[in-house]
Amino acid sequence: MTAHASDWNFEATIYLFMPETETSLDTPRGNIDATLSFSDALSNLDLAFMGTIAASNGRWSLLADYNYTDISFGDDTPGPAFSGLDTSLKTQFLSGYVGYRVYEDPTVQVDVAGGFRWFSTETQFSLSPGALPGRTTSVDADWTDPVVGARARFKFSDRWTGTAFLDYGGFSSDSETWQVLLTADYSINERWMIRGGYRYITFDHEINGNDFTFSQSGPVIGATYRF
Repeated sequence: MTAHASDWNFEATIYLFMPETETSLDTPRGNIDATLSFSDALSNLDLAFMGTIAASNGRWSLLADYNYTDISFGDDTPGPAFSGLDTSLKTQFLSGYVGYRVYEDPTVQVDVAGGFRWFSTETQFSLSPGALPGRTTSVDADWTDPVVGARARFKFSDRWTGTAFLDYGGFSSDSETWQVLLTADYSINERWMIRGGYRYITFDHEINGNDFTFSQSGPVIGATYRF
């Protein structure tokens, strides 16, 4: 499909992010750390939805990325104080960007972007009794951080391209987030493209005086429809 430079072009992507998940909460009663490995990610997944929608017009672009996951898993705990840790995580994050192309040649395109990232979590840590009685700690919060980023697209052949994306946000001592996304992209035809790569995303935020951290890293695969 050939479009005039003044036309808006759109693409929608559904993807699956299969990460290792790490989360922790630093409380006055001690630090709680939970980890779900990459190998157990799918078997412990209760529900997920992940997708992006993007629009471009000349040098300008818009992008929205939404991710929802509901997972539960168990961990061993060091020492005899507790006999185990069960963690339940419901997380959502929505990132929105306005981008502007600052460089373009036949093989490389570079955009800078600014926007926001909203994060919401319902997290429950349940420590099983050991030498100490069991206890449950919950986190139910959401917040929004400003973000800035950059995206580079590389053309390797008529069908193969690559994308590198980096952003950073928060800009305060009690809230920080950043991510890296690298993909290889293959165009099946003028409408459909498949993508595969690696993503790392992290959040660090103070909630009621306690430091909450959440990070995910691992492979990502998706399919994009262009219209």
